[in-house]
Amino acid sequence: MAGLRFLLYPFSIIYDGVTSLRNYSFDKGWLQSTSFDIPIIAVGNLSTGGTGKTPMIEYLLRQYSDKQVAVLSRGYGRTSKGYREVVETSNVAQVGDEPLQFKLKFKEKVVIAVCEKRLDGIHQLLKDHDLDLILLDDAYQHRYVQASQYILLTSYHQPYYSDFLLPAGNLREARSGADRAQSIVVTKCPDSLDLKEMNAIRNKIGARSHQQVYFSKISYDDKAVGIKSSIALSELEGKSVTVLTGIAKPAYFVEFLKNFTQVKHLKFPDHYAFQDKDVEAFSNHELIITTEKDYVRLKEFQLENLYYVGIKTAFVGEKLKLSISDSL
Repeated sequence: MAGLRFLLYPFSIIYDGVTSLRNYSFDKGWLQSTSFDIPIIAVGNLSTGGTGKTPMIEYLLRQYSDKQVAVLSRGYGRTSKGYREVVETSNVAQVGDEPLQFKLKFKEKVVIAVCEKRLDGIHQLLKDHDLDLILLDDAYQHRYVQASQYILLTSYHQPYYSDFLLPAGNLREARSGADRAQSIVVTKCPDSLDLKEMNAIRNKIGARSHQQVYFSKISYDDKAVGIKSSIALSELEGKSVTVLTGIAKPAYFVEFLKNFTQVKHLKFPDHYAFQDKDVEAFSNHELIITTEKDYVRLKEFQLENLYYVGIKTAFVGEKLKLSISDSL
Protein backbone atom coordinates (compact mmCIF):
# COMPACT_ATOMS: atom_id res chain seq x y z
CA MET A 1 0.00 0.00 0.00
CA ALA A 2 2.84 2.41 0.87
CA GLY A 3 4.46 1.72 -2.50
CA LEU A 4 1.23 2.42 -4.37
CA ARG A 5 0.76 5.69 -2.48
CA PHE A 6 4.29 6.69 -3.45
CA LEU A 7 3.51 6.07 -7.11
CA LEU A 8 0.24 8.00 -6.94
CA TYR A 9 1.61 10.92 -4.92
CA PRO A 10 2.48 13.08 -7.99
CA PHE A 11 -1.16 12.92 -9.05
CA SER A 12 -2.18 13.98 -5.54
CA ILE A 13 -0.03 17.08 -5.95
CA ILE A 14 -1.92 17.96 -9.13
CA TYR A 15 -5.24 17.26 -7.40
CA ASP A 16 -4.19 19.46 -4.49
CA GLY A 17 -3.40 22.30 -6.87
CA VAL A 18 -6.83 22.14 -8.48
CA THR A 19 -8.83 21.91 -5.24
CA SER A 20 -6.70 24.53 -3.47
CA LEU A 21 -7.18 26.98 -6.33
CA ARG A 22 -10.93 26.40 -6.18
CA ASN A 23 -11.05 27.02 -2.42
CA TYR A 24 -8.82 30.07 -2.73
CA SER A 25 -11.17 31.48 -5.37
CA PHE A 26 -14.12 31.15 -3.00
CA ASP A 27 -12.12 32.60 -0.10
CA LYS A 28 -11.20 35.64 -2.20
CA GLY A 29 -14.71 36.05 -3.60
CA TRP A 30 -13.71 35.30 -7.19
CA LEU A 31 -16.28 32.52 -7.10
CA GLN A 32 -19.55 33.54 -5.48
CA SER A 33 -20.88 31.82 -2.39
CA THR A 34 -24.52 32.60 -1.56
CA SER A 35 -25.84 32.87 1.99
CA PHE A 36 -29.47 32.78 3.13
CA ASP A 37 -31.49 34.26 5.97
CA ILE A 38 -32.61 30.80 7.06
CA PRO A 39 -30.14 28.74 9.16
CA ILE A 40 -28.36 26.10 7.08
CA ILE A 41 -26.24 23.28 8.53
CA ALA A 42 -23.85 21.49 6.16
CA VAL A 43 -22.75 18.00 7.18
CA GLY A 44 -19.84 16.40 5.39
CA ASN A 45 -16.27 15.18 5.46
CA LEU A 46 -12.87 15.61 3.87
CA SER A 47 -12.64 11.95 2.92
CA THR A 48 -14.59 9.77 0.51
CA GLY A 49 -17.48 8.25 2.44
CA GLY A 50 -17.82 5.99 5.43
CA THR A 51 -17.76 8.62 8.19
CA GLY A 52 -21.39 8.35 9.31
CA LYS A 53 -23.12 11.25 7.55
CA THR A 54 -26.49 9.49 7.39
CA PRO A 55 -26.85 8.79 11.14
CA MET A 56 -25.59 12.33 11.86
CA ILE A 57 -28.33 13.84 9.68
CA GLU A 58 -30.86 11.67 11.49
CA TYR A 59 -29.46 12.78 14.84
CA LEU A 60 -29.99 16.42 13.85
CA LEU A 61 -33.52 15.68 12.65
CA ARG A 62 -34.33 14.27 16.08
CA GLN A 63 -32.70 17.23 17.82
CA TYR A 64 -34.81 19.70 15.84
CA SER A 65 -37.99 17.62 15.69
CA ASP A 66 -40.04 20.59 16.93
CA LYS A 67 -38.99 22.70 13.93
CA GLN A 68 -39.88 22.73 10.26
CA VAL A 69 -36.78 21.08 8.82
CA ALA A 70 -35.77 20.10 5.30
CA VAL A 71 -32.90 17.88 4.18
CA LEU A 72 -31.33 18.57 0.81
CA SER A 73 -29.12 15.91 -0.74
CA ARG A 74 -27.52 15.34 -4.10
CA GLY A 75 -29.25 11.97 -4.29
CA TYR A 76 -26.17 9.96 -5.16
CA GLY A 77 -26.79 7.07 -7.55
CA ARG A 78 -30.19 8.24 -8.79
CA THR A 79 -31.01 8.22 -12.50
CA SER A 80 -33.11 11.40 -12.38
CA LYS A 81 -31.76 14.94 -12.76
CA GLY A 82 -32.54 18.32 -11.25
CA TYR A 83 -34.73 19.10 -8.26
CA ARG A 84 -37.06 16.44 -6.94
CA GLU A 85 -38.95 16.24 -3.67
CA VAL A 86 -38.91 12.82 -2.03
CA VAL A 87 -42.20 11.17 -1.12
CA GLU A 88 -42.83 7.84 0.55
CA THR A 89 -43.69 6.23 -2.80
CA SER A 90 -40.42 7.37 -4.40
CA ASN A 91 -37.90 4.71 -5.37
CA VAL A 92 -34.12 4.60 -5.13
CA ALA A 93 -33.61 5.15 -8.86
CA GLN A 94 -35.57 8.41 -8.63
CA VAL A 95 -34.06 9.91 -5.47
CA GLY A 96 -31.16 7.79 -4.14
CA ASP A 97 -31.03 5.50 -1.13
CA GLU A 98 -30.17 7.88 1.72
CA PRO A 99 -32.85 10.52 0.92
CA LEU A 100 -35.45 7.76 0.65
CA GLN A 101 -34.30 6.32 3.96
CA PHE A 102 -34.80 9.73 5.60
CA LYS A 103 -38.30 10.04 4.17
CA LEU A 104 -39.43 6.53 5.09
CA LYS A 105 -38.19 7.01 8.65
CA PHE A 106 -39.40 10.56 9.38
CA LYS A 107 -42.32 10.66 6.91
CA GLU A 108 -44.32 13.90 6.87
CA LYS A 109 -42.37 15.36 9.80
CA VAL A 110 -39.60 16.56 7.48
CA VAL A 111 -39.20 17.69 3.89
CA ILE A 112 -36.63 15.69 1.91
CA ALA A 113 -35.42 16.81 -1.50
CA VAL A 114 -32.62 16.04 -3.94
CA CYS A 115 -30.82 18.37 -6.32
CA GLU A 116 -27.27 18.16 -7.62
CA LYS A 117 -27.09 21.97 -7.65
CA ARG A 118 -27.65 22.76 -3.99
CA LEU A 119 -28.19 26.46 -4.64
CA ASP A 120 -31.10 25.70 -6.96
CA GLY A 121 -32.43 23.17 -4.47
CA ILE A 122 -32.46 25.66 -1.58
CA HIS A 123 -34.28 28.27 -3.67
CA GLN A 124 -36.95 25.69 -4.61
CA LEU A 125 -37.34 24.50 -1.01
CA LEU A 126 -37.86 28.06 0.21
CA LYS A 127 -40.36 28.67 -2.58
CA ASP A 128 -42.41 25.56 -1.76
CA HIS A 129 -42.17 25.40 2.05
CA ASP A 130 -42.13 27.53 5.18
CA LEU A 131 -38.97 26.24 6.87
CA ASP A 132 -37.01 26.93 10.04
CA LEU A 133 -33.87 25.02 9.10
CA ILE A 134 -32.21 23.29 6.14
CA LEU A 135 -29.73 20.42 6.52
CA LEU A 136 -27.32 19.87 3.63
CA ASP A 137 -26.25 16.26 3.36
CA ASP A 138 -22.67 15.63 2.16
CA ALA A 139 -22.11 19.27 1.22
CA TYR A 140 -18.84 20.21 2.88
CA GLN A 141 -17.19 20.87 -0.49
CA HIS A 142 -20.26 22.51 -2.05
CA ARG A 143 -19.08 26.07 -1.59
CA TYR A 144 -21.56 27.83 -3.86
CA VAL A 145 -23.74 27.82 -0.72
CA GLN A 146 -22.48 29.55 2.42
CA ALA A 147 -23.89 27.51 5.29
CA SER A 148 -24.49 28.95 8.75
CA GLN A 149 -22.71 26.00 10.37
CA TYR A 150 -20.36 23.31 9.07
CA ILE A 151 -20.10 19.94 10.81
CA LEU A 152 -17.04 17.99 9.70
CA LEU A 153 -17.07 14.23 10.33
CA THR A 154 -13.93 12.13 10.49
CA SER A 155 -13.66 8.45 11.33
CA TYR A 156 -11.80 7.34 14.45
CA HIS A 157 -10.13 4.54 12.48
CA GLN A 158 -9.14 6.73 9.53
CA PRO A 159 -8.90 10.37 10.68
CA TYR A 160 -8.30 13.05 8.07
CA TYR A 161 -5.11 14.20 9.80
CA SER A 162 -3.49 10.82 9.00
CA ASP A 163 -4.81 10.55 5.45
CA PHE A 164 -3.59 11.69 2.03
CA LEU A 165 -5.19 13.45 -0.90
CA LEU A 166 -6.74 11.51 -3.74
CA PRO A 167 -5.64 9.36 -5.47
CA ALA A 168 -2.83 8.45 -3.04
CA GLY A 169 -5.31 8.60 -0.15
CA ASN A 170 -8.99 9.30 0.44
CA LEU A 171 -9.11 13.06 1.00
CA ARG A 172 -11.24 15.18 -1.30
CA GLU A 173 -9.29 18.30 -0.36
CA ALA A 174 -6.31 19.28 1.75
CA ARG A 175 -6.40 18.80 5.53
CA SER A 176 -6.53 22.59 5.91
CA GLY A 177 -10.10 22.41 4.62
CA ALA A 178 -11.06 21.37 8.14
CA ASP A 179 -10.63 25.01 9.18
CA ARG A 180 -14.05 25.86 7.67
CA ALA A 181 -15.86 23.72 10.25
CA GLN A 182 -17.29 25.02 13.50
CA SER A 183 -17.77 21.46 14.78
CA ILE A 184 -15.48 18.48 14.18
CA VAL A 185 -16.94 15.11 15.14
CA VAL A 186 -14.75 12.03 15.44
CA THR A 187 -17.16 9.24 14.55
CA LYS A 188 -17.31 5.46 15.05
CA CYS A 189 -15.32 5.64 18.28
CA PRO A 190 -14.87 2.42 20.30
CA ASP A 191 -16.56 1.93 23.64
CA SER A 192 -13.10 1.89 25.24
CA LEU A 193 -12.41 5.53 24.32
CA ASP A 194 -11.37 7.45 27.44
CA LEU A 195 -10.61 11.07 28.27
CA LYS A 196 -6.87 10.61 27.84
CA GLU A 197 -7.28 9.36 24.27
CA MET A 198 -9.84 12.07 23.50
CA ASN A 199 -7.32 14.72 24.51
CA ALA A 200 -4.61 13.05 22.42
CA ILE A 201 -6.90 13.14 19.37
CA ARG A 202 -7.81 16.77 20.06
CA ASN A 203 -4.10 17.63 20.06
CA LYS A 204 -3.64 15.92 16.70
CA ILE A 205 -6.62 17.79 15.25
CA GLY A 206 -5.33 21.11 16.56
CA ALA A 207 -8.72 22.80 16.60
CA ARG A 208 -8.89 26.53 15.91
CA SER A 209 -10.40 28.98 18.38
CA HIS A 210 -13.76 28.89 16.55
CA GLN A 211 -13.96 25.08 16.62
CA GLN A 212 -15.21 22.43 19.01
CA VAL A 213 -14.22 18.75 18.81
CA TYR A 214 -16.74 16.04 19.70
CA PHE A 215 -16.69 12.25 19.77
CA SER A 216 -19.46 9.88 18.74
CA LYS A 217 -20.06 6.20 18.33
CA ILE A 218 -22.43 4.01 16.40
CA SER A 219 -25.40 2.74 18.38
CA TYR A 220 -27.24 -0.17 16.79
CA ASP A 221 -30.74 -1.34 17.61
CA ASP A 222 -31.08 -4.59 19.55
CA LYS A 223 -33.27 -6.23 16.92
CA ALA A 224 -33.35 -6.92 13.18
CA VAL A 225 -36.51 -5.87 11.36
CA GLY A 226 -38.03 -7.50 8.28
CA ILE A 227 -41.16 -7.01 6.20
CA LYS A 228 -43.26 -9.28 8.40
CA SER A 229 -41.44 -9.72 11.70
CA SER A 230 -38.43 -8.79 13.79
CA ILE A 231 -35.72 -10.86 15.48
CA ALA A 232 -33.88 -9.95 18.67
CA LEU A 233 -30.13 -10.00 18.02
CA SER A 234 -29.71 -11.99 21.22
CA GLU A 235 -31.62 -14.82 19.51
CA LEU A 236 -29.24 -15.11 16.55
CA GLU A 237 -26.84 -17.57 18.17
CA GLY A 238 -26.74 -20.84 16.25
CA LYS A 239 -28.57 -19.44 13.22
CA SER A 240 -27.05 -19.35 9.74
CA VAL A 241 -26.66 -15.62 9.14
CA THR A 242 -25.52 -13.89 5.98
CA VAL A 243 -24.51 -10.25 6.36
CA LEU A 244 -25.18 -8.33 3.15
CA THR A 245 -23.64 -4.89 2.66
CA GLY A 246 -23.35 -2.30 -0.07
CA ILE A 247 -21.83 0.55 1.94
CA ALA A 248 -18.42 2.23 1.85
CA LYS A 249 -16.96 0.73 5.04
CA PRO A 250 -18.94 -2.29 6.28
CA ALA A 251 -16.36 -3.73 8.70
CA TYR A 252 -17.82 -2.02 11.77
CA PHE A 253 -21.31 -3.43 11.06
CA VAL A 254 -20.00 -6.93 10.35
CA GLU A 255 -17.89 -7.00 13.52
CA PHE A 256 -20.89 -5.86 15.55
CA LEU A 257 -23.00 -8.78 14.32
CA LYS A 258 -20.17 -11.22 15.06
CA ASN A 259 -20.85 -10.50 18.74
CA PHE A 260 -24.05 -12.52 18.39
CA THR A 261 -23.24 -15.36 16.00
CA GLN A 262 -20.94 -16.54 13.22
CA VAL A 263 -21.69 -14.77 9.94
CA LYS A 264 -20.93 -15.01 6.25
CA HIS A 265 -20.33 -11.63 4.60
CA LEU A 266 -21.52 -10.77 1.09
CA LYS A 267 -19.89 -7.45 0.18
CA PHE A 268 -21.08 -5.20 -2.64
CA PRO A 269 -19.82 -1.72 -3.66
CA ASP A 270 -21.17 1.41 -1.97
CA HIS A 271 -24.62 2.45 -3.24
CA TYR A 272 -24.78 -0.75 -5.30
CA ALA A 273 -27.92 -1.09 -7.43
CA PHE A 274 -29.07 -4.64 -6.73
CA GLN A 275 -30.36 -6.59 -9.72
CA ASP A 276 -32.63 -9.61 -10.06
CA LYS A 277 -29.62 -11.86 -10.66
CA ASP A 278 -28.05 -10.72 -7.38
CA VAL A 279 -31.21 -11.45 -5.44
CA GLU A 280 -31.53 -14.89 -7.04
CA ALA A 281 -28.02 -15.70 -5.83
CA PHE A 282 -28.73 -15.01 -2.15
CA SER A 283 -32.52 -15.28 -1.78
CA ASN A 284 -32.26 -18.90 -0.59
CA HIS A 285 -30.05 -18.02 2.37
CA GLU A 286 -31.65 -18.84 5.72
CA LEU A 287 -31.36 -15.37 7.24
CA ILE A 288 -29.95 -12.20 5.68
CA ILE A 289 -29.15 -9.16 7.77
CA THR A 290 -28.26 -5.89 6.10
CA THR A 291 -27.81 -2.23 6.93
CA GLU A 292 -30.71 0.17 6.99
CA LYS A 293 -29.42 1.96 3.89
CA ASP A 294 -29.05 -1.30 1.96
CA TYR A 295 -32.53 -2.37 3.01
CA VAL A 296 -33.99 0.69 1.29
CA ARG A 297 -32.48 -0.55 -1.99
CA LEU A 298 -33.53 -4.15 -1.41
CA LYS A 299 -37.03 -3.79 -0.02
CA GLU A 300 -38.67 -3.77 -3.47
CA PHE A 301 -37.70 -7.44 -3.87
CA GLN A 302 -39.92 -8.36 -0.89
CA LEU A 303 -37.54 -10.95 0.56
CA GLU A 304 -39.05 -12.51 3.67
CA ASN A 305 -35.61 -13.67 4.87
CA LEU A 306 -34.17 -10.12 4.70
CA TYR A 307 -33.82 -8.01 7.86
CA TYR A 308 -32.06 -4.76 8.74
CA VAL A 309 -30.58 -3.36 11.93
CA GLY A 310 -31.27 0.30 12.66
CA ILE A 311 -28.43 2.66 13.48
CA LYS A 312 -28.06 5.88 15.46
CA THR A 313 -25.34 8.33 16.42
CA ALA A 314 -24.59 8.53 20.14
CA PHE A 315 -22.13 11.06 21.54
CA VAL A 316 -19.34 10.08 23.90
CA GLY A 317 -18.90 12.70 26.59
CA GLU A 318 -20.07 16.16 25.57
CA LYS A 319 -22.98 16.25 23.16
CA LEU A 320 -22.96 18.33 19.99
CA LYS A 321 -23.82 21.97 20.63
CA LEU A 322 -24.54 24.35 17.77
CA SER A 323 -24.73 28.11 18.17
CA ILE A 324 -27.40 28.07 15.49
CA SER A 325 -29.82 26.65 18.07
CA ASP A 326 -30.15 30.08 19.68
CA SER A 327 -31.71 31.53 16.53
CA LEU A 328 -34.34 28.80 16.08
